[in-house]
Amino acid sequence: MTSGLTVGDVVTTNTIHLDRAALVRYAGASGDFNPIHYRDDIAQSVGLPGVLAHGMLTMGLAIQPVLEFLETKGRVIDYGVRFTRPVLVDATHGADVTVETKVGSVMDDAVRFDLTVTFGGETVLGKAQVQVVFD
Repeated sequence: MTSGLTVGDVVTTNTIHLDRAALVRYAGASGDFNPIHYRDDIAQSVGLPGVLAHGMLTMGLAIQPVLEFLETKGRVIDYGVRFTRPVLVDATHGADVTVETKVGSVMDDAVRFDLTVTFGGETVLGKAQVQVVFD
């Protein structure tokens, strides 16, 4: 499968919608019940503009399009990001996070995908890279 991929190819572009219910479900799954992730008053009392999505939730959502692209043809061997900006999740409208997956490097047995993850036109995960080997 690596032979069909070329550096610079965009393999996925997805928009993922987050709402407050997703934040509550993630808090339950992760055990992270920090109220900045579900209460506007608490978030604002500590100087935040509003409720923030969990960083690890954003990171997990960002790799999902890669996993869907791979199906059962390969597996992730490395994944890393830098958290650069928060994702504010509005109580009424939620938040749309866009993930573009581009081929960053093609090696003999692996491919590095570079993810561009944005919210409101700004990058929220920097240096988001996924290394994959194909079976």
